[in-house]
Amino acid sequence: MLTVDYRRLGVEAGDRLLDLGCGFGRHAFEAARLGAGVVALDAGREEVRGVLATFAAMVEAGELDLARDRVGVAQGDALALPFADGSFDRIIASEVLEHIPDDEQAMTELARVLRPGGTMAVTVPRAGPELVNWALSDEYHDVPGGHVRIYRRGQLVRRLERAGLEVTGYHHAHGLHAPYWWLRCLVGPSNDRHPLVAAYHRLLVWDITSAPRITRGADLLLNPLVGKSLVVYTTKPSTAPRPKAATGPGSDGRDLAGVGGRA
Repeated sequence: MLTVDYRRLGVEAGDRLLDLGCGFGRHAFEAARLGAGVVALDAGREEVRGVLATFAAMVEAGELDLARDRVGVAQGDALALPFADGSFDRIIASEVLEHIPDDEQAMTELARVLRPGGTMAVTVPRAGPELVNWALSDEYHDVPGGHVRIYRRGQLVRRLERAGLEVTGYHHAHGLHAPYWWLRCLVGPSNDRHPLVAAYHRLLVWDITSAPRITRGADLLLNPLVGKSLVVYTTKPSTAPRPKAATGPGSDGRDLAGVGGRA
């Protein structure tokens, strides 16, 4: 299930797209199906291997043609992206910035490799549902590689603007997923065999694989209220201003961290 709306991002065949923090590749695969040239980048070796294996399977199934479609994977650091300035027409950074201590450096790097006039979608956990998760469970976030902050929308917007990007819109996604994670946090995030958790998970799988009207309708109704993800769309001005330096760690309001654990 995609978090980003590709129409709002403006993805077209022939675009060069970077999927930063690709995980196991759901956004990268869809972009490739649409004919974009895709680089899927993640810090995790297993994630990179998984995406590479799926791309190979897509070639085997005839979904991709390597003579026509340009796809690749890379293991790398969001703070020092191994690409030239303006390398990409579109960028997706989905559910990754909340893991990076120096998120503003990552945003500056993303703005650097986006071409002038290009667009980027950033998704992070929404503040309200995320605060509930942190309050219910330290294990949810206070682990190696876990979430180090909770974003308010205004805070995220200001940081993206300081990186030289113009915010063009936002929405919330995955309304059905927020109660699932509240339940997971209540019984223990690692306790995925709990009967209620297992039943809810089957519901989500049914929603993803079958997209029945009842769950799609419920998700749309819940998104404005408790959508788990905040999705922000930006563009890099054709004449891009220099990124603004932050005046201090509290220059745009403190990170919403420390609820139920350390940040």
